[in-house]
Parts: sequence; C-alpha cells; structure tokens
Amino acid sequence: METRKSKLVIIPTYNEIENVEKIIRAVFALEGGYHILIIDDGSPDGTAKAVQKISKEFPDRLFLIERAGKQGLGTAYITGFKWALGKGYDYIFEMDADFSHDPNDLPRLLAACGRGKADFAIGSRYADGVSVVNWPIGRIIMSYYASVYTRTVLGTKIKDSTAGFLCYSRKVLEGIDLDAVKMKGYGFQIEMKYTAVKKGFKVAEVPVIFVNRKAGTSKMSGSIFGEAFWGVIGLRFRKF
Repeated sequence: METRKSKLVIIPTYNEIENVEKIIRAVFALEGGYHILIIDDGSPDGTAKAVQKISKEFPDRLFLIERAGKQGLGTAYITGFKWALGKGYDYIFEMDADFSHDPNDLPRLLAACGRGKADFAIGSRYADGVSVVNWPIGRIIMSYYASVYTRTVLGTKIKDSTAGFLCYSRKVLEGIDLDAVKMKGYGFQIEMKYTAVKKGFKVAEVPVIFVNRKAGTSKMSGSIFGEAFWGVIGLRFRKF
C-alpha cells in the first residue's frame, strides 16, 4: 500500500463553519501525509460548502460525505470507517473539528500503534490525572465519573472510555461488526472501545490535554449521557 494513503483522519461536523477550515489546514500542516474525511450532517451554516471550496486545493487528500440532517456521532463514524476500509487506509483516526483535540497529537497516537505495542490508541484526558482546560467544573465531574462508572460496570482498565480522539489500526475495524454497533451518541465511544478490548485487541492510552472549544457550540446533551448510562449496562451482558 502506498504510504500516502495510509492515514485518514475522520472529522464529523455539524455547524462548524468557524472551525472547519482551520482544523483542515492544521492537520495538513503536519508531516506524514495525513488525509481527511469530513462527514457533515446537513449543517445549515455552510460547513459543507466551505469544505468543498478547500477541497479544490487538496483534491487527493480532502474528502467529504454529506448526509441529510443530524444522524448521530456514532453513525457518522461508522460511515467513515466503512469508507476508510474500502479505500485501503491502514490507520484511521477520530477527531473533533473544534480544536479540543490538538492536531499535533495525531503523530503521538500513530506512534503508539505504529510501534506494534497497541492495536488502537486513545488520546486520554485522564491517563495522568485530569487534563482538561476551560471546561465547567460540572462537566469535568460528569465526564470523569462517567469513565469511572464505565470501568466499574464493564471491568475494563480504560481510564477515558468516552474519549473521542483515537487512532485505530485497520485490523481493529475489520475485526468489529460495525453494523452491530448500537449506540449513536457518545455511548458509541464506549461501545467501540469495549468491543475492541473484548475482541482481544491491545489498547494504549496516550496522555493529551483537552481544551474546550473557543468557537462554535457544543453538541452535548442530557439525552446523550442517558443513552451512554443505560447502554453501558446493556454492554455488560452482551456476548462476544
């Protein structure tokens, strides 16, 4: 496989017009020839049109899938994973558009997998204490204890089970029945990690600093956490 096609960063978007061009250019400024797939859920603010415009500069590295309306974070990533596998990428990343995930950490996640010590790597906010900047204290507590709750119920050692900054090696995504992944919100992140671990894949947690978005609005809601809470209990009794 050609090296230039080995790394794909998947970025789901909904109303990210203030961030999308900046995040694309930040990833492309890195060495290593990363490609980007934007999956936009019908953003009314023109996010997809902005990506189309930028893609003229990077026709072989920037790709766009437009979907009708908000269909959920999980379904966006599943769509992206299937696209990436079909195109032959070796390493597939998850990353937010709002710079809460630092593009400069992408090589660190890749290195954790590339050394052969892990099959997938998590950009972890809680690997070394709590590494979160500018989050309201209530959200920090909710996020941290969501991971504690998940570890307790599922019996895993993952410290940041809800993290959305990851690098998957191709074999992990090939080893998971993507059509069987049920959760669509942030519970999707828990389900993917737990399924990968139960399938016997090795995980590494790479400490990162998570910075709250400066532009745009968060897509977090109470229903998303509700799905994750009850979904974790369901995962505990799933057979693999």
